[in-house]
Amino acid sequence: MNTRIAVIGSTEFIERIESITSEIADIDFDAYVYQKPTEAGMLVKTLKPCDAVLFSGALPYYFSKKYHEHLPIPSFYLAQDEMSVASSLLSVLYQKKMSPHRISIDVSNASIVTNVLTDLEIEMEPSYIIDYQEMLDDSFDISIITSYHHKLWKDGLIDLALTSIHSVFDQLQLIGVPAMRMVDPRSSIFKALHDIKAYTELIKSRSSQIAVCYVISEDANAHELIDGLAHEIQASVQLLEDCHFILYSTRGDIESLIKKNGMNHIFAKFKKKSKIGFGYGSTILDADRHAKIALGFAEKHGEYKCGYILTEDKDLLGPFPQHTKQQRLKNDHPELLQVAKQTKLSPANISKIIQFSHSRQSVQFTAAELEDYLQVTRRTTERIIKKLSDHGHVTIVGEEMTYSKGRPRAVYQLNLPVY
Repeated sequence: MNTRIAVIGSTEFIERIESITSEIADIDFDAYVYQKPTEAGMLVKTLKPCDAVLFSGALPYYFSKKYHEHLPIPSFYLAQDEMSVASSLLSVLYQKKMSPHRISIDVSNASIVTNVLTDLEIEMEPSYIIDYQEMLDDSFDISIITSYHHKLWKDGLIDLALTSIHSVFDQLQLIGVPAMRMVDPRSSIFKALHDIKAYTELIKSRSSQIAVCYVISEDANAHELIDGLAHEIQASVQLLEDCHFILYSTRGDIESLIKKNGMNHIFAKFKKKSKIGFGYGSTILDADRHAKIALGFAEKHGEYKCGYILTEDKDLLGPFPQHTKQQRLKNDHPELLQVAKQTKLSPANISKIIQFSHSRQSVQFTAAELEDYLQVTRRTTERIIKKLSDHGHVTIVGEEMTYSKGRPRAVYQLNLPVY
């Protein structure tokens, strides 16, 4: 099945895409043309069904962000890179016979220009390069870029403006400033389109993955509530015994529910003790096994309403609706495997400690802070710290005294590969 991509861009960019469509297999395009990048948001609202959206550059992508970030499909833009800058400079030198010292350039990231100039050993006046990445806010005015090029040309400092914004090129043409559009190399376009196709195929594959859901609820109207959940995730329902249900769905439907905050809405309907476990897997047996494990975590959790998700990669998500933290139940990092063997700590505990480290601004911590994160007793926390400390994976780096009385508390630091 072909991948359908909605392309949002200027007339020139759409024509560029259309000129190479015959060379690209298994991809269909729908074109949405704007006169100015600021119009991209309105075009997003007119999109027909497709697998992904490609914007012609960073500006239309930025201006339409509040619209496309809520789409159920991924959005991309064709980023300027060193290849684009090098191709454009080569075109200027070969076709225009012009020195790079007499050119002004606008880009979303000035470093890509300086990288090319450095590699080619070309010196260029830094003030002739304008980086508009930091200028992108709700009040951004494209005419600022036009005025920048116009002033340099009017003052006799440049002979040509090289612009990455098609509407700026049009404005410069109208006021008589010699200008050239930055080249979008065919190789960059081909790579972007093939990357988008590969990504959407991966998303489709993951979305169609089997999902099993176990629910145990003490609500009197549990059947009605489960039917509501089944409707939300397009699942079939089977009653195992009183208050115990199993649902069959897909990963895509469950992730869609989470994305629109539907999980909180579902749990809000349950009034009594209710536990839910979701499992993903490449086979129904795998998904069923993962759902049972996730349900087990939910049943052990102190909250009377709780749910977990266990993926095929042994990533545990939850607890819902309180948190959406992620921890790995599988440990395949060679050094962390060695840590687990030495300390006799489970992969889940190692994963939680790694996530704890990622969640903090400081590399130092106290037992109380780790206890609060792990949601376990102080005794369990101290046992974990001792096991790590005995093998040099945690060291005491100081003490703190937060109260005028009592003993000072140790301050620790992890000695683990956490990235």
